[in-house]
Amino acid sequence: MSDESPIELTREELVALVRAQAAEIAALKARLAELERRLGLNSSNSSKPPSSDGLKKKPARRTSSLRERSGKKPGAQPGHKGETLRQAANPDEIVDHRPEICSGCGGALGPETAGDYTARQVFDLPEPKPLIVTEHRAYSCRCAACGATTRQAFPEEVKAPVQYGPRIAACVVYLQTYQLLPEDRLVELMAAILGVKLCAGTIGNMSRACAARLRDFATKLRECVAAAPVKHMDETGFRIGGKLQWLHIASTALMTFYRACAQRGDMLAGVVGIVVHDHWKPYYTMEGVLHALCNTHHLRELKALIEIEKEEWASRMQRLLRRACHAANVANARGLVLEPALIALIERRWDAIVAEGLAFHEAQPPLAGAVNKNGEQRRGRKPRRTGHNLLLRFQTRKADALRFLHDLAVPFSNNQGERDARMMKAKQKISGGFRSIGGAEDFATLRSVISTAKKQGWDLIETLTRPAAELVASLRVA
Repeated sequence: MSDESPIELTREELVALVRAQAAEIAALKARLAELERRLGLNSSNSSKPPSSDGLKKKPARRTSSLRERSGKKPGAQPGHKGETLRQAANPDEIVDHRPEICSGCGGALGPETAGDYTARQVFDLPEPKPLIVTEHRAYSCRCAACGATTRQAFPEEVKAPVQYGPRIAACVVYLQTYQLLPEDRLVELMAAILGVKLCAGTIGNMSRACAARLRDFATKLRECVAAAPVKHMDETGFRIGGKLQWLHIASTALMTFYRACAQRGDMLAGVVGIVVHDHWKPYYTMEGVLHALCNTHHLRELKALIEIEKEEWASRMQRLLRRACHAANVANARGLVLEPALIALIERRWDAIVAEGLAFHEAQPPLAGAVNKNGEQRRGRKPRRTGHNLLLRFQTRKADALRFLHDLAVPFSNNQGERDARMMKAKQKISGGFRSIGGAEDFATLRSVISTAKKQGWDLIETLTRPAAELVASLRVA
């Protein structure tokens, strides 16, 4: 039997101990509720990427999308211009097939007995052929009058005794920067398909030279996107030199500008007009601009509140946003503007739903905040529920969320910016990152040019061979 006597506590000490334990239990319950809420989040009701959903998809995954049924049948819609493979008028090679024996009597049939025919064509790739080699000869000429010898200079683009031409370099840059092929696989592809044997160093030199030649065009893109009436902005993390850095995206329907930054909050300078973004707070540090919030993000957050938190006001707000989006889309399609009375009706309904939601959250018991080792509440703002934070955003940023109603040039969401960022994440998954900031900046320049060329309807290979001045002259900004 132990000789130690039990610890005796005074009444005040017991009360303090119970309070500390009660506060700790409340904090643990709040933590547990938050973790359970996070477990219910996926790409359809939060900003998590689809890759984070894992391989175990719910059977009802298709019906949980934010998209609603359009009533259209699957496949091409009426009026869609098809791209069916058609026979060529002048085939490169003709192979004649004639019967040799008569199917009736078994007699021999010669070429002279041939009549009409039916044709079928097969489109295929040619066998890899040797490269076209162009030799440039710079002659020296001696003047008969004075005896001076003059040597003609080589063209500016011919800089070495042996080098690859601009179209091969353009193919390499296209496959590496747009199709995102790693260097080793790119070496194999060029050898197998085109018969061009390259090494990783040559590929790197081609990318650097092309990026340097087109950097002035990328600078022009930066200026044009910053001056556009409406532009989309987003950012995504990038590994550069083993460190987390950032790739910022600024784009419109016709132009894209990428830039690599060491800091996530390094905002693009000289921006005017309206910036569409996802409510990341540093965007509100930009001066001289108006803001438009991505309502697709709002719909996902509302979906989580409906499915996980079971908050009724969220269903009504989700329905209101969908109807407002539909009204704006119909007006845009008809070249009209929304009636002020309809906008006022939507805004009144918005205010009523926000007031209803705030009343609901204010009636809830407060969340337990963090406590110190003595069981006392730490200083600072008391924690709020997720839905409460969203309602406060709806209340304070109402004009930004509903800007698409007042100006139909403003889109409902930031999908344009997110689409322009999506393939950058694919690049990160393939290569893991960049070894140096110079390589990341070259990639951002080349990707800016290629993304813009696709939006402009330009041929990508030809674009990568053209001088920057020609691209600037051909650029459509609106």
